[in-house]
Amino acid sequence: MNDRMMKAVLYDRYGGPDVLYLGRVPRPEPAAGEVLVKVHAFSVNGGELAARAGRVRLVTGRKFPQRVGLDFTGEVAALGAGVTRLAGGDRVWGVLGRTSGFGSAAEYVTVPAERIGLVPDGLDLVDAAALPVATTAVTALRDKAGLRSGERLLVRGAAGGVGNAAVQLGRAYGAEVTALARAANLDFVRGLGAHKAVDHRGVRPAELGRFDVVLDTAGTDLRTFRRLLNPGGRMVTIAFDLERPAASLGYLAASAIHGRGRVRFFSGNPTQGHLDDLARHVVEGKLSPAVDTVFPLEETAAAHWALEAGGVRGKYVVRVA
Repeated sequence: MNDRMMKAVLYDRYGGPDVLYLGRVPRPEPAAGEVLVKVHAFSVNGGELAARAGRVRLVTGRKFPQRVGLDFTGEVAALGAGVTRLAGGDRVWGVLGRTSGFGSAAEYVTVPAERIGLVPDGLDLVDAAALPVATTAVTALRDKAGLRSGERLLVRGAAGGVGNAAVQLGRAYGAEVTALARAANLDFVRGLGAHKAVDHRGVRPAELGRFDVVLDTAGTDLRTFRRLLNPGGRMVTIAFDLERPAASLGYLAASAIHGRGRVRFFSGNPTQGHLDDLARHVVEGKLSPAVDTVFPLEETAAAHWALEAGGVRGKYVVRVA
């Protein structure tokens, strides 16, 4: 076998999960300041589903083949010039940066050293792949919303990858947590620490009460959920409505100027500091990985189908090595 080539998940046209296939591409080499990681696992995220379907083709373009995979866990295989913080064999995790695009669904990936953190000792690398996106929940609750002990927190999409982490962290931060999820997932989110779990299809938002912080992972009906804020309340969303992107982004911009309670929108782009924070939360027992199902690399399309079907409990993880 040519060790200059590696397996990677690719697609040659936009479409459903069936466009994905396992191909071979040149194995990358780390440039100065980069790290070559032998990938053990990655998780499937909503953003790459939208990219694969062509919903953001103005950004992703029409050059094919394209890649999938946003986060990763693995071991350091080689170091580029100038990287001294890490060593070969170190167990690491991270999220590819905004300028890097997708590509962790492969046997190897090169990543800037500042985008890599050390996985806590004792944490299995496959289980750990459910956690890098939890940096978004840490940033949303702690840094963007400034969640304080005793406040009321509403988590929308509480059973998903970011949502399940937000439920755990909200409880650890001392908040009273209400979790919105599918009926089948209510026991799951209660097990994560939610004080109250509500079927999002069986209640009108106005019936939920008032909250100091709302964390939204769906990006739809933002105006409706913003109305649930107490005076001085804060709402953070990590998504916008892909069916109505212009209107959705326009509302987010307007909320910063008009009305009660600004809706803060951000897209997670973690660096080493965020990943080190994540590791501390794990070590302190504030956060644990929630893995729904583990798929082999050759069944990445099945993982995409499963996430699109809805109802995930935590993360769908793909094992590479």
